[in-house]
Amino acid sequence: MNILTEKPSSERLFRILFQVLFWIIWIGYPFINADYDNPSSVRFIIMLFWVRIIEIPLFYFNLYYLIPKVFRVKGIATYLIILILLCSAFIFMEDKIKFIINPEYKRSFTFFIFFPALFVAAVSTGYGLVTELQRQERDRQDERQERLQSELSFLRSQISPHFIFNVLNSIVYLIRTNSPSAESITIQLAELIRYMLYEADDKQVTLSKELDYLNNYISLQKIRYGEDVPVKLTITGTEGSQLIEPMLLIPFVENAFKHGVGMAKNPRIDITINFDQNKLDFEVENTIGGGESADKDSSSGIGLKNVTRRLELLYPDSHKLDVNERNNLFVVNLTLDFKK
Repeated sequence: MNILTEKPSSERLFRILFQVLFWIIWIGYPFINADYDNPSSVRFIIMLFWVRIIEIPLFYFNLYYLIPKVFRVKGIATYLIILILLCSAFIFMEDKIKFIINPEYKRSFTFFIFFPALFVAAVSTGYGLVTELQRQERDRQDERQERLQSELSFLRSQISPHFIFNVLNSIVYLIRTNSPSAESITIQLAELIRYMLYEADDKQVTLSKELDYLNNYISLQKIRYGEDVPVKLTITGTEGSQLIEPMLLIPFVENAFKHGVGMAKNPRIDITINFDQNKLDFEVENTIGGGESADKDSSSGIGLKNVTRRLELLYPDSHKLDVNERNNLFVVNLTLDFKK
């Protein structure tokens, strides 16, 4: 459920229902207890009906002008002064209308002569302040969503050049060694870049697409390192409707190749992925290099920091990430809950 699209709809429904019910009750209530056999009572009810009809402009003028234009801009003191003057004008106007409709009307300076206009103004003010608080909260959510989207766009833009740089290194290696696989791998690289440029712009992609992308990347790296770096990829699970943030898993694998090969003795990389409709378990193990990786550059560390932040933004309550070193191995464990 998208809160930003659902909330305005529910707020609009609340506003319509509140206003309809309020006016039905406020205008219609006197007719319920009316004595229709008494002409004086009928004239009194008709008088109340027209008086309360006149209070409709008071309600909406306060709601759509005084609250947003005066209360929000000039403060509560100015707002209350204007509202009191406005209510006084309506009370005076209602008093004149009562004489016109019911010549037998006798003015009585009691609380009840002031109550109708003051009551409508109070309901309008309370209702207007509630809707104003809802608007402010919605604006804060929109602003927060825009900031998160901007940050995610920035994080994704970091991934693309970093990834291309590493993969092009693989292509250069194949060309220098006159490998017959250079052409097919270049085509494979084109597929990877196509995914990165077009699919990764989507908010989410199917898990199968993300795993195909990951598999292609690993295949390319296997060709580059050959038998020097044993790479084991194990994927178990039933593909279905699972959706995942694009290019979420690749930084962990990329990090394993980048920092787990180099000067490491007997380097190896093990990648295990288990998933079902509800959850994904992802683990990457790689040997820790004994020195600086041959590919070490100023962009080192971007990948893990990047993906950690993306997980915090996109899966705040539905992921668990553990990064540890044990027995000369760098181990990453990620669990994603698809249902939260």
